[in-house]
Amino acid sequence: MIALTLDRIAEITRTRIRGSARPDATVTGPVVVDSRQAGPGSLFVALGGERADGHDFAGAAVAAGAAAVLGSRPVEAPQLLADGGDDGVVAALGRLGRAVADGVTAAGADIVGVTGSSGKTTTKDLLAQVLGRLGPVVAPAGSFNNEIGHPLTVLRADSGTRFVVMEKAARGIGHIAHLCTIAPPRIGVVLNVGSAHMGEFGGREAIARAKGELVEALPAADDGGVAVLNADDDAVSAMASRTAARVVTYGRGDGADVRARDVELDAAGRARFTLELNGGTAPVRLAVVGEHQVHNALAVAAVAAEFGMDAAAAAEALAQAGPVSRWRMEVDELDDGTTVVNDAYNANPESVAAALRTLGAIADRRRSFAVLGAMAELGGEARAAHEEVGRLAASLGVDGLIVVGQEAAPIADGAAGTAGWQGEAVAVPDAAGAVEALRTRLRPKDVVLVKGSRVAGLEKVAEKVAEGLTASGKDAQ
Repeated sequence: MIALTLDRIAEITRTRIRGSARPDATVTGPVVVDSRQAGPGSLFVALGGERADGHDFAGAAVAAGAAAVLGSRPVEAPQLLADGGDDGVVAALGRLGRAVADGVTAAGADIVGVTGSSGKTTTKDLLAQVLGRLGPVVAPAGSFNNEIGHPLTVLRADSGTRFVVMEKAARGIGHIAHLCTIAPPRIGVVLNVGSAHMGEFGGREAIARAKGELVEALPAADDGGVAVLNADDDAVSAMASRTAARVVTYGRGDGADVRARDVELDAAGRARFTLELNGGTAPVRLAVVGEHQVHNALAVAAVAAEFGMDAAAAAEALAQAGPVSRWRMEVDELDDGTTVVNDAYNANPESVAAALRTLGAIADRRRSFAVLGAMAELGGEARAAHEEVGRLAASLGVDGLIVVGQEAAPIADGAAGTAGWQGEAVAVPDAAGAVEALRTRLRPKDVVLVKGSRVAGLEKVAEKVAEGLTASGKDAQ
């Protein structure tokens, strides 16, 4: 973080210095919301929570070296006091993030924003690795993509930062627009408009309106603004009319500015293709798993080209960019030949469909199992969407479906109603039930996909399989 005195931070955040805080004390370390991460010169942000109140840990943060505590109620520590409870603290944090964002962009940093219904985190991770070849990058860990994670990410930047890559999520109209006021992007990437959070938004049109707030926030073309849009998604390509920025498109169709052709998957489910970029071509072999990663890679290549990378350089960088965030198409090959695909971080109709297709590509002639949990926040579309997932799994020839939880039950109905499917669908109540169902069915060399919304905790299933669940496979019939 750029070093700032407490009196300057108080001015920026509209908070009051109190307690034993010295106005000339300087925050030089990270800004954190977990007192265990506090260190010399850090700023500890105290927020309330369902299980714990951050204010109760103010003393521990200061003992670890924190210069001050930003909170909404008085504590016995050097403090910046915000009005308005947690909302006031979050607003103050956002103001501090904006001040640092303005500082680092004035020093030459570029801020890149990424949004979409699915693929945001993986694309952000790939982009950070590729741009890292050109200069120091700050990017969020995991899916740190909301009004708290956004400022915490940009506050890690300093005068030496060349790129800040920001992931932008939305729970409603106006959320992405707000995030763009904290760390205004010069380049914005929109990956897709799908069904994630359909229940909250009410329809795909509203989701598109929310995602498009990113391109509306970009500078005009004459001021360097660039909107990178998926040409293969009609709702995304239509966003070109909503921005004053220069538009760059990517996709697999002939009309895209950045294009992939001759796409193939290898036996491990990794894509190979020819990248067409700014008049040049180069072969790409991705290190991440799934055909859906082609679009993510194209988006990254389009951004990389804005900073001078040609097709060969982008292809080389993409080939070296691997998975970073956990539980997103993690592939483990076990000693007995079993393959485990852990994609248990989240689930929506589009991402589940992509994962099932990847399962089919990896399995080839091996037996395949899909452990599927509910897809959350689909509203009135939930039952139909789950049934469609079941039909897709059956049409792809999945041998066994383990359906976890009552909300996911229609997946089994959809599969069972698919003519000609020879597989088995089993309904279980929870992750423990899924483990037991697999225990009697898995054999060495099988392929297992684990996929569900985060609340289901299905990563535990993948972990159990990876620990050697198929050791009992010799007893399976």
